[in-house]
Amino acid sequence: MDVKRWLSRREADWQELKALLERLEQRGLSHLSAREIRRLASLYRVVSGDLARARTFRLSPVLIQDLQNLTSRSYSQIYQGSRRQEWQAIGRFYRWGLPQVLRQTCPYWATAAGILVLGGLIGWWYGWRDSSFSALLLPQDLITQVRERGELWTGSILGNEPWVASNIMVNNLSVAFRAVAGGITGGFLTSYFLFVNGLLLGVIGSLVGEYGLAYPFWAFVAPHGALELPAIFFAGGAGLLIGRALLFPGRWGRGTALQIYGAQAAQLVYGIVPLLVIAGVIEGFFSPSEAIPAGLKYLVGLALLSNLVWYGLWEPAAGHSPSSESGQLPRQSVQ
Repeated sequence: MDVKRWLSRREADWQELKALLERLEQRGLSHLSAREIRRLASLYRVVSGDLARARTFRLSPVLIQDLQNLTSRSYSQIYQGSRRQEWQAIGRFYRWGLPQVLRQTCPYWATAAGILVLGGLIGWWYGWRDSSFSALLLPQDLITQVRERGELWTGSILGNEPWVASNIMVNNLSVAFRAVAGGITGGFLTSYFLFVNGLLLGVIGSLVGEYGLAYPFWAFVAPHGALELPAIFFAGGAGLLIGRALLFPGRWGRGTALQIYGAQAAQLVYGIVPLLVIAGVIEGFFSPSEAIPAGLKYLVGLALLSNLVWYGLWEPAAGHSPSSESGQLPRQSVQ
């Protein structure tokens, strides 16, 4: 290889890459045009090849070091910068995008909430009218503990908080994903799942109420339930969105409707996961603690629910356009 000739041909690309990197490092990606960004990526690949060639032919250690420096800086800006942009996009979604998703899909998760509440009212009514009804849905040892010993089962969490919290998270996530997956049956399994879980909650409510344990029980539920129940509503809403696409695709056709409503359901799932993780931690460590007064638990639950409502009503400040952010909803109406 004619080294001098090769160096004279390649040096222009090295200098161009060096200049682009200096601008990028000093001023940021926003100060490069789309053409310059593509050129940077192309030069990175070319200079990486030059580095391999310089090492193969054992050229000057100074030259090899310079090329190594250029490729390392390029890699850092192209790949690590890309990861930074991905994290920034995630942050923008949770700051602006998710509240918009919640508002646009409100008819669906509100319907899911209504189904669960209906099941809860029916479960409470039948459990209150007929004590034997509880035995059809609840474990006998739980019923015995409440009726005969007059105590809740929540104390079993104490002393096993980390293990219990992790199991609660896994269980809550599996519950939510089953509600979402139920959408493939046209939403019927989602509706059934919501109704049955409401029925169980209502029966438990009637049982603890009958034996004077309602206040401590709902104090236990309030802190984590303020996040866990809305997350289940959102999961149910996601399942109903998928069911809507299958049963009533409208003017788009079933395939296009699945893309639109499926994207909205997926974005609801992105909101469900952090809610259930936080709720699991609270349920494992805070809710069962006997050192925390019941009144404080109610206040914490109210505060968490109030903040979640405020977050759902959050509107972006002037100058921001969340609809243009990565990962936002399609522009089609979901009504």
